[in-house]
Parts: sequence; C-alpha cells; structure tokens
Amino acid sequence: MKQSIKTALAGLALAGALFTAGTAAAQDIQSRNFKVAFVQNNDHPHGIGVKKFGELLEEKSGGKMKARGFGGGQLGGDAQVISSLQGGVLDMTLVSPGLLTGLVKEFSVFDLPFFFNDYREVDAVMDGPVGTRLLEKLPEKGLIGLGYWDHGFRNLSTAKTPINKMEDIAGLKVRVIQIPIFIDTFAALGANPVPLPFPELYTALETGTVDGQENPFASIETSKFYEVQKFAATTGHVYNPLVAIFSKRVWDKLSEDERRIVQEAATEAGLYERQVSREANQKSMQTLRDAGMQITELPASEIDRMREKVKPVTDKYVQSIGPELVKEMQAEVQKVRDGK
Repeated sequence: MKQSIKTALAGLALAGALFTAGTAAAQDIQSRNFKVAFVQNNDHPHGIGVKKFGELLEEKSGGKMKARGFGGGQLGGDAQVISSLQGGVLDMTLVSPGLLTGLVKEFSVFDLPFFFNDYREVDAVMDGPVGTRLLEKLPEKGLIGLGYWDHGFRNLSTAKTPINKMEDIAGLKVRVIQIPIFIDTFAALGANPVPLPFPELYTALETGTVDGQENPFASIETSKFYEVQKFAATTGHVYNPLVAIFSKRVWDKLSEDERRIVQEAATEAGLYERQVSREANQKSMQTLRDAGMQITELPASEIDRMREKVKPVTDKYVQSIGPELVKEMQAEVQKVRDGK
C-alpha cells in the first residue's frame, strides 16, 4: 500500500512540475485566498494534508493562489460548514461521506459496518468507478468533489470498562456521527448511541454526558481523548474515507486554469494525506498506550460476531442505497481479495 502511494506521488510530482511550468505563466490566474475548514486539530493528518494542499496550490499558481486551514471546528461543525460551502461563504472542507448522505444517499456505502478488511480494498473502491460516480453527483447539490483523502478505520473507546467482547458494549452511551446508519449500528450492538457534533465531544466525555466515542486512533490522540477515556478496542467497525469538497459557487467563478490547479493540488495532497494518516493511525496505538490507555486488539472471531449482529442494519441500508451499487462495490473488493 505504502509503495503504491509513493509511486503515485512520484508520478504526480513529475506531472505537476511540467504542468506548473505552463500554468504559472498563464494569464487567467487571479489572486485567490481560500478558506479550508475542518473539525480535527491542525496537527491531525487532516490538518497536515490541508497544509500540503496550500503549499501545492501556491507552488502551482506561481504564488497567486493560497489556502488557509481553519482546524478544530473554528468555523463550525461539519453540517454547518457544508451549508456554508453551498452558500459560497466558505471554499473547501473535508468530511466523512456519511455527512453527505442527506444530499447523495449513495455515500452511505462507505458507512456499511464491517465492510472493508484493509486499505487495499478501500482504495480499489474509492479510486474506482464507484468512487468517481459518487463525486459526480455532488455538483447538483452545490458542491464539487475533489477526491478522497483518508480518515481511517474507526475504533471504540470508553471510560468505563475494557471492550473485550461484543457484550461489553451493551448499555454504553456512545457518541456517534449525526447520521442514521451510525445510530442504528451502535443500537444493534446494544449501546445507547448519542449523536453529537465533533467539536462538542471532548466536553461530553469529560462531563460523563457520554461514556465513549468511536474514531480512528489518530483522532483519539490529537483530540486528547485519552485524557478522559481509559479503554479502547480495535473494532474497526467502519472505514471512513475523507471527501475533499469545494464550493460550487466559488468554483464557478474560477477560470479553467484555476480549476485545474485546485484539482491537481487536491489530488496530490490527498495521496500525501492518505500516507500520513495511515502511518499516524498505526503509530497512535502505541502513543495512546504510552499515555495510559488500555487497547484491546479484538480477534477476527469477535469482529465476525459483531458483523453478524449488525447484519439487519446492513441489509436495511443496502436496500436504501441501492443493491446494484453495493454489489458493484463488493465485486471490486472481491477482486482485491482474490489477488486480481
């Protein structure tokens, strides 16, 4: 996985260098300052990716186009920011696909529980025809999909008790993303799901409003949830890509050259962020342990029990998403598993 990303980055760097030579001299590039809002902290891989995007944007535009990141939910929670993009108030953001399901229901395919086993399967879907078609549905909703970055496999943490088996989840008040499939998944596992915006999560954990939460390990580390959560488990219940989206109102005001630069920078920064994010999530496990968290690595047999428990939820959402789309995604995943 790491080698394939590095190869892609090398190719993009060469193409970008050739492209920049012509673009920097182009006449149709104006001075632009884009605001990129995201809920994670600036030192999170999302913030590192946004910084890289800004560097590439400036480089490719000859210094005329810049991007400033606003992390930590400074400009609002995800739902508020998406609305601001549609209104042209903000320029760009990074969101989990589930937060776009109110606009394009098919994005729920990425939130089907226990669907992916590893990053190779994930990338086959994101970078394949399914991922492309979903992005193509966004312009009619006032958004431009620039591509898929990485958030990671989500894992459960709690302040109350170790999670060694499925039954340990029963009765826990777990903060979840504000979308139905997450609520239904944790309800099926026996938890009491509590939907909350991410910027409110630390306080909710600290005050005991919720017992636990579920996020990739890098998010647990950079958001300092280890200060208020003692236990975690490698549930890996959902893989979240990160959708880089741009305001269509702003996009429509850009020249063709400017759009090409934004897309090129977002694509290259996205591949870079994937690598950073995946390495960070792996390293964060040890960092969290060093900080005093007890992390249980669940065996495949226990994950299989959870997958079976939430099967009614999966079946429900497959019907609403569209069985044919899910079959196509399953076929792409199977090719990877078969080594094709």
